[in-house]
Amino acid sequence: MPTNGQLRLPRPIPVLQSLPRPLYARAESLSAGSWTPRHRHDWVQFSYAISGVLGVHTDDGSFFAPPQWGVWIAAGMEHEVVTSMRAEMRSLYVRAEDCLWAPPRCRVLEVTPLARELIKGFCELPHDYPAGNSPEARLVQVLLDQLAILPEVGFSLPLPRDRRLLSLCNELIAAPDQSATLAAWAHRLGTSEKTLMRLFQRETGLSFRGWRQRMRLLSSLNALENGESVTQTALANGYESTSAFIAAFKGLFGFTPGEL
Repeated sequence: MPTNGQLRLPRPIPVLQSLPRPLYARAESLSAGSWTPRHRHDWVQFSYAISGVLGVHTDDGSFFAPPQWGVWIAAGMEHEVVTSMRAEMRSLYVRAEDCLWAPPRCRVLEVTPLARELIKGFCELPHDYPAGNSPEARLVQVLLDQLAILPEVGFSLPLPRDRRLLSLCNELIAAPDQSATLAAWAHRLGTSEKTLMRLFQRETGLSFRGWRQRMRLLSSLNALENGESVTQTALANGYESTSAFIAAFKGLFGFTPGEL
């Protein structure tokens, strides 16, 4: 069952024993509630949404890509891809030996205008495009060079390994508008506020407040893409002030909810 709770049939995963070339393209139109079962493969996957919001869930956390951002999924990493609304997705499968410069983890990357046009052009090529010194192979090399320098952004939500803390995080994700304080959570878990604060920082790399704010902002993406008003979205995600929500949103994403 998908992480977002949608009850739709899973999307099929291409059956590939290996990639015929350094890059393999896949273009999809996804319906609302689309998801893949958890899986892994021997190559890197880079997926971005032309429209809609992609969510990629791994054991390390969740990674979200609004339009024109993409999620880089390391080779061998178990993951599932979900969309709660209709989306146009473009995916590149990259042979691991052709991107040795990439760190072995999931990342959210900004798709620059040049990279976007190169991906668009590459998606029109056959899977067994000419190799060697062909124009197609040279385009692929330029695209790989551009992928290597795409800027990383913080559209991820790290999850803790500690089971008590993970249970807390899952409750917050399920109800982002709840306002329980760190002190209240510490009392519930039978520990001190200071201990819980240190545990949160160690397990997620973020403070409790910073993690909850990022979770709320990432949670708001689908509602905004689906046409919900900024005020409705702010209230549903725990913000009492629309202006505070807009300021926090722009601080993380670099643009306002209205611009999204």
